[in-house]
Amino acid sequence: MRVLYASDYFSPKSADEAFAEEAGQLSKKGVNVSVANIDDVEANEPTPPLEVDDEVLYRGWMLDSDGYASLERMILRFGAKPYTDLAGYLSTHHIPNWYPKLEDLTPETVVVPLNADIEAALGELGWSSFFVKDYVKSLKTSMGSRIDDPKQITQLVVEMEKYRGQVEGGLCVRRVEDFEPDSEVRYFVLQGEPHSPTGEPVPPIVSEVASRIESRFFSVDVARRSDGSLRVVEIGDGQVSDLVGWSVERFVGVLASAA
Repeated sequence: MRVLYASDYFSPKSADEAFAEEAGQLSKKGVNVSVANIDDVEANEPTPPLEVDDEVLYRGWMLDSDGYASLERMILRFGAKPYTDLAGYLSTHHIPNWYPKLEDLTPETVVVPLNADIEAALGELGWSSFFVKDYVKSLKTSMGSRIDDPKQITQLVVEMEKYRGQVEGGLCVRRVEDFEPDSEVRYFVLQGEPHSPTGEPVPPIVSEVASRIESRFFSVDVARRSDGSLRVVEIGDGQVSDLVGWSVERFVGVLASAA
């Protein structure tokens, strides 16, 4: 395995500051590490270059489908292969791809195209509250992503476009569930094996998710609902997931074990 990190803007031969410690520790464990300008990945070759038959795992910022396709083309140009191909990336990066497999474990979700009458669609649901995301992320600034009145959806979409730059895919409207504060925990699943941030055994719901999702590397966020049951908040591609609640040492140990 070779791990490819997004490069630092001011020091293009080094991993971005957000990933520098991780890249350094992984390299010390003998794992091959390269960096590349992810903003223009096809015009800027990685340092050091990828080698033929390398299996390349990306670690960096979220990419839309076009950006990830560019990354995949660059990897293939070197005769290497991506650890996760584009289809695998989108299988966990986009909610509509993973939700049907976990429908009973996560809040009810309805996908609404941007060209639909979104206000009417929300009104037909009859819910008291709505948590609105695009295919990937919620709005964490301005008015936030939770609304109580369908009439608020037009302004929310405007704010998403303003602060996010785009609405990726369409809207995913999720039914609000009452989660206990500070109960959310991130797990990683690597090659079918789930891992906890502390090394303790994972809860059964995480093992169940690992058995249903075919991606080789993804994250699972689980929270406790007010009735005591554990619920999947979301999953995501592991290559672009932050180390929420994880030490760098713990994460590097898990990643290196598969190298």
